[in-house]
Amino acid sequence: MSWPAPDQDQEYLEQVLQQTRDAMRHLREAKRVIGEIEGKGEAADGMILATTDAGGSIRRIDINPRALRLDTTTLSREVIRAIQAAQEASARQAKEIVDGVAGHVGLLPEPLDETFVQHRIEAAARDLYSGGL
Repeated sequence: MSWPAPDQDQEYLEQVLQQTRDAMRHLREAKRVIGEIEGKGEAADGMILATTDAGGSIRRIDINPRALRLDTTTLSREVIRAIQAAQEASARQAKEIVDGVAGHVGLLPEPLDETFVQHRIEAAARDLYSGGL
């Protein structure tokens, strides 16, 4: 891993903080947009319409009175088809949003770890022993 020079630590930290703020802004926006998702599905030639949220929970089912002419087995199968189509649509929309924000969050630098601190201590010790401090 390549670290910033000690005299660039402040600038590096400010850059990381700004990148983190930007990533958090993108995540908050993604969360808001995901909360507004409505997946729509239909079955029985459009006589049954279902709406779900991003998590797949059913928000609404509309059944045209003509669909009630179907036998109960067919009607229940068609309702399930409409719900599944709506859930797939909402899942697809949520995935697109998550994939879009992942590019912004993925731009964050690797976190500094104990090897960074060790590197800084060793550099300071070298400077101290060589009279650089």
